[in-house]
Amino acid sequence: MTQKTSPSPIEVAGKASVTRHRGHEDLQAMITGTLFIGLGMQMYGTSHILTGGTAGLAFLLHYATHWNFSLLLCAVNLPFFALAWMRMGKAFALKTVAAVGLLATQVQLLPQWLRFQTLEPVFAAITGALLIGAGMLMLFRHRASLGGINVLVLYLQEKMGWRAGKVQMGIDCLIVLAAFSVVDAWHVALSVLGAIIMNLTLAVNHRPGRYMGI
Repeated sequence: MTQKTSPSPIEVAGKASVTRHRGHEDLQAMITGTLFIGLGMQMYGTSHILTGGTAGLAFLLHYATHWNFSLLLCAVNLPFFALAWMRMGKAFALKTVAAVGLLATQVQLLPQWLRFQTLEPVFAAITGALLIGAGMLMLFRHRASLGGINVLVLYLQEKMGWRAGKVQMGIDCLIVLAAFSVVDAWHVALSVLGAIIMNLTLAVNHRPGRYMGI
């Protein structure tokens, strides 16, 4: 007869720390996270810096065509919503649609609320990257994303164990390098710097098992 052993204090603490997010907590995270990302993108747009992911693709198209950025962001994300629905679940897909809609709305409204009289490009690249990374981290921890590349890297992390930050960093750098077609080398360098800082923020803070809220 095997003797039952009581769980260790570490196991008890680990189980106690797993707390499911409530609806109002998800809502505040999506509003706050997309606002942080929107502020970062406002800094990037003012300084003609690009970011990665589908937002980076939308920036590329915006700089090349001068079409509305918010509409481009929604259009670029459309093919990825199906992947989110099929691979990551209904709740994740709906949160992602909501997050993209919130971000598109905020990006459209922010220029009416905030304008930078002076914005040093290196500062914009660094601070904008930190804001975007922090906002994406909020979304990830509440099982939401900005669609597109975010969906892919989160899926690979959950299924393959690949670190989301590192995978996204590689993809983002490729997208940013494509900026040579629309901006000069200096702004491409700033965009690469921003992509590295943003994804290091994710790589350090978004590790499987580190954050237990779901």
